This record gives sequence, structure tokens and C-alpha cells, in this order.
Amino acid sequence: IIMPFEVKKIDPLDLQPRKAVGVKLPFSGTAVFNQTFTSAEAIKTNLINYFLTARGERYLNPLFGNSLQNLLFDNLTQNKVNQIDAIIRADLQFYFPRVDIVEISTNGDPDRNIIEFSMSYKVKDTNIEDELLINFEQ
Repeated sequence: IIMPFEVKKIDPLDLQPRKAVGVKLPFSGTAVFNQTFTSAEAIKTNLINYFLTARGERYLNPLFGNSLQNLLFDNLTQNKVNQIDAIIRADLQFYFPRVDIVEISTNGDPDRNIIEFSMSYKVKDTNIEDELLINFEQ
């Protein structure tokens, strides 16, 4: 009997456990910045950083970031929620090509003017799987 098994794929960055691979959020570490030491941590931090950055805000890379802040202050309707969902999907495909979206959910609460975005994702060619939850509020 042959038993199938999943080959564990390790990102080469994770083979050196004491070597930092990125900067962790929030920027309030004991030595100015906290560091990430795994590629899974770095990818999640980069995704969060992307969602917190408005397009045009990053110096020397004005195309990085999203245009969600402009949409959040409009009257929140289901059409607007669908538009936000489409922007998120297109931007993630462009800026994070290694990230495969498993499930994405965008829900709006027009009475409180809050949009809740949640996403579960996998990273191509690795065993990295994680979830992300962000609340956008006016």
C-alpha cells in the first residue's frame, strides 16, 4: 500500500531562523523596529501594510497602496461594497502575485459606516496559509 503524503515546502528565507526578513507592524519596537523572522510573518505584515497605505502615499513608489480610503467615505451601499471587493482582488493579484486568495469576504455596515474585510490565503509553492481581518472605519 502506498500512502500519499504532502511534501513540506520551506521558503529559503526560513532556513536561517536568526536572520530577519522584514519589518513588523506596529513600528514601536525596543530598537525602533520589530523584525519578522519567517516569510509567513513578512507576507502577512506586507499585506497589512498594503491595506494601510493609500495610493500615492509611499515616497518613490506612488503607485503602491490602495484607493479604498476614497471609497469608504461615500454612501455605503451593496454596489460600493462590491466595488471595494473588486479593487481588493485586482490589487492583490497585481502587488502580491505569490498570494492565492482562498476566500475573501467584504461586508459593510452602512449605519456605522464600517467595512469589514476578511481574507484567507495561501502562498504559492509553500505551505503557508493564513487569514487576515481588517476593519475600515470612517
